[in-house]
Amino acid sequence: MAYEWNFGLVFKYSDVLVVGFINTLRLGFSALAIAIVLGLVLVILRLSRFWFLRYPVIALVEFLRASPAMVLLFWVYFALPIVIGVTLTPFTAACLTLGVQASAFFSEAYRAGIVSIDKSQWEGGRALGMSSAKLLQRIILPQAFRRMIPPLMERTFELTKATTQASVITYGELLYNSLVLSAQLFRPIEIFSLLAAFFFVFLTTLSMIMRRIEAKLHLSRF
Repeated sequence: MAYEWNFGLVFKYSDVLVVGFINTLRLGFSALAIAIVLGLVLVILRLSRFWFLRYPVIALVEFLRASPAMVLLFWVYFALPIVIGVTLTPFTAACLTLGVQASAFFSEAYRAGIVSIDKSQWEGGRALGMSSAKLLQRIILPQAFRRMIPPLMERTFELTKATTQASVITYGELLYNSLVLSAQLFRPIEIFSLLAAFFFVFLTTLSMIMRRIEAKLHLSRF
């Protein structure tokens, strides 16, 4: 017997999916903000001349990159509150987990861009009496940023897709709300088809925007 599609019933309860979409954006942007800032802090410490700053950061970055996000998410949500004595909401746990783990990957993208700048740029800045902070701000980072865009864009995509993992700790993002709606309406094919279509359209649009920004920055060099 042929399956009878019924998207009308799903659209009737589309407000549930809209709330999930809003929560997905909230989680994604919050985790991205953490990753951008913390990743920059990590790479600055990793490039430090002091070994007691550099080696612990290297170990931390490698640990975060090698750890499964789901394992970290469960540990932060269930174990960390026992250690610190503070209960974390699903949003807080997911935001911290995804943001901190993504910061390790962002720091590697930053590092690749920074070390790709010719040493003469560093030497020229120091010859002018610039501090390391001013040298990074005025000379190194503006040049390195253009080279960071492709890997940073890729990590942003991965972070966006990783927000779906927050569903395992009952955070009401798009996947979790889709699961709830599917259990209520018994229409998993329609619901998850819409979910897949959404992520395809959303990530494709994001890719087009980022590529346009990358093209403009590339043209601005000439």
